Amino acid sequence: MVSHACSGDELLAWRRGQLALGGRAVDLDWLLDLRGELSWAELQKLRLRPELTVSLACSMEALEHLWRQHLDDHVPLQHLVGRCPWRDLDLVISSAALIPRQETELLIDLALERLQDPAFAPHRRDARWADLGTGSGAMAIALARALTGWHGHAVDLSPAALELAQINLRRLAPEGGCQLHLGHWWTPLRPWWGHFDLVVSNPPYIPTSVVDALEPVVRDHEPQLALCGGADGLDACREIVELAPQVLAPGGWLLLEHHHDQSEQVLQLMECSGLVAAEARCDLGGVKRFAMACRAPGSSSSLPPLHDH
Repeated sequence: MVSHACSGDELLAWRRGQLALGGRAVDLDWLLDLRGELSWAELQKLRLRPELTVSLACSMEALEHLWRQHLDDHVPLQHLVGRCPWRDLDLVISSAALIPRQETELLIDLALERLQDPAFAPHRRDARWADLGTGSGAMAIALARALTGWHGHAVDLSPAALELAQINLRRLAPEGGCQLHLGHWWTPLRPWWGHFDLVVSNPPYIPTSVVDALEPVVRDHEPQLALCGGADGLDACREIVELAPQVLAPGGWLLLEHHHDQSEQVLQLMECSGLVAAEARCDLGGVKRFAMACRAPGSSSSLPPLHDH
């Protein structure tokens, strides 16, 4: 790799010039980190000792070109660099799938927390999880790495998104343990209905009228399929929750991410479907962002034998 050396004074002057064009300092510093490979800590060190020399992974001209694309055409920085840090992962990113958000990281923590509950005990040796609408595969990879020995399933309706998820799974969860399925929510998982101990999903939940008003960086560059949840934003949640009691194993958990103002409606959907122990959880900003519920542990079930391939 060719490195590009410059002094701290030069870099700080360049940074001021780029911010004068517009945009947020946090985004420019993210670009410096992910594409220039100059960490935030190293940047702060230059503020104290601008006489130091630093080496960038690409030239300032190349960084400026990317920054102008972001400002002028509203292209997400993650698309420009093709990467996105998420939890402890460095994901390959493209316009084929939604860019994983920081708040969704908490959904994995909540899911793993459910497994520590004394009331939760997968009653079969073939414990099984699913990620509905996997996109880039972020949540599927996190679960595959945390739940070794489980059978994993990741579903998406977009062939391009599944290709991206496959790339990330091969890079970041090479031991396998996750099957990819093309299809609509629960449909491709029919052979395993009644056997899922844990299901997570970050479905499209933004109302159609709100999608049209989103910032161009989201509205014009991220897939509508992953954003638009219908007139009230709850179309996907309804479909997922309605069949959950049939698909989950007795005692199995469903965890959903939803819009900031949908907590009450999603919990009501869960309760009306027959799920129990419905509960809201907040994101790091204190917003009710997640809903969880389970199939009653003692509910009767006639489970067909499984034949995994």
